[in-house]
Amino acid sequence: MIRVLLVHDGCLMRSALTMLLRREEDLEVSGSSWRAAVGQADSLRPHVCVADVECPGAAVPGTLTGLLRRVAGPAAALLVLATGTRPGLLRRAFDAGALGYVSKDAGPQRLLDGIRQVAEGERFVDESLALGLLQAAHIPLTPRELSVLRLAAEGSTSAEIARNLHLSLGTVRNYMSTITRKTGARNRVDAIRISQHAGWV
Repeated sequence: MIRVLLVHDGCLMRSALTMLLRREEDLEVSGSSWRAAVGQADSLRPHVCVADVECPGAAVPGTLTGLLRRVAGPAAALLVLATGTRPGLLRRAFDAGALGYVSKDAGPQRLLDGIRQVAEGERFVDESLALGLLQAAHIPLTPRELSVLRLAAEGSTSAEIARNLHLSLGTVRNYMSTITRKTGARNRVDAIRISQHAGWV
C-alpha cells in the first residue's frame, strides 16, 4: 500500500483529487492544505507527497523550496503538480528534491503513473513540462539577486533591503539595475511582475 499525502489549498480540488486517488486499491490517500501539511506529514509518514506548487499557501511561511523539503521530509518521494509556464516554480521544486513532475493539464492516469513511479524511487516527468524544466535550469538571476527581488516584491524599500541583507544602499541599487536589465523589464515594478509570473519569486 502506497501512502500518499496530497497538498493543495483549494478545498474542492483537494477533495476531488483525494476521492479520485482513493479508488485505487494500492493507494492510501490523505489531503491537506499547505498550512497543515507539515503536521499531517509527520503523523501520516507518506511514501509520496503530491504538492501543487502554484497554490498561494505554498509561499507561506518561508520559501517554496524550504516548505517542500519540510513537507516531504527525508522519507517521502516528492511529486509536484505544476504548469510549464512558470519555470521558476519548477526550479524551486527541483532544488527541494522533487522526483516527479505532473502537468496540471494532464489526465488522472498520468498522476497515478507518476505516484507509482516515484514511490519506486524513479523519476517521472510529464512530457508537457519538459521545456519548462529546461528553462528552469537557466534562471537569469543569481541567488543574491533573487533575495533582493523577493524583498522588493514584499514591498521593502531599497534602504530596508540594504539593512536586511547587510548591503550598502548603492549595492542594492546596482542589484536592482542588474535585475531590471536581466529580466528585460522597464523598471522595478515590471521586474517584480515578470519574475513573479515566471515563478522565480
